[in-house]
Amino acid sequence: AGFLEFRDALTSFMAELAALVVRDGEGATKFITIEVGGAKSFVDAKRVASTIATSSLVKTAFYGQDANWGRILCAVGYSGVELDTGLVGMCLWPGDGGEPLVLVERGEPRLPLDEVRAAEILKGEDVKIVVDLGLGKEMARMYTCDLSHDYVSINADYRS
Repeated sequence: AGFLEFRDALTSFMAELAALVVRDGEGATKFITIEVGGAKSFVDAKRVASTIATSSLVKTAFYGQDANWGRILCAVGYSGVELDTGLVGMCLWPGDGGEPLVLVERGEPRLPLDEVRAAEILKGEDVKIVVDLGLGKEMARMYTCDLSHDYVSINADYRS
């Protein structure tokens, strides 16, 4: 039991540290948690989460407070993970843990998009994207931030 307790405590501490690093990102205005579940393997879930987290189009959409579910789904698609697009689901969660906004169910967009609810969620500093691939039981969580004008300015003003 000692090893498992240590492992769990260390994992929790490292997750908190990772979140702090992301929150301190240059020019960041949003802290985005990405959870990908329903994957066949942890490797697949991590790959999808990483692809979403590193997408410049997703990051700029969040900076612009745009619930552009198409950009997120596009990243899921080009992750290279085998998908059944008819099973994919996606929700946007507010940082306060309130009610999620369902964006996609069983591969179909939930239209019309509730723009008022989307704007409420995206005004917050903390946002969570939950993607369900519908293929298994594995999941991965990843943290990222938005891509702002300040980030571009900070990184354009010096030479390394």
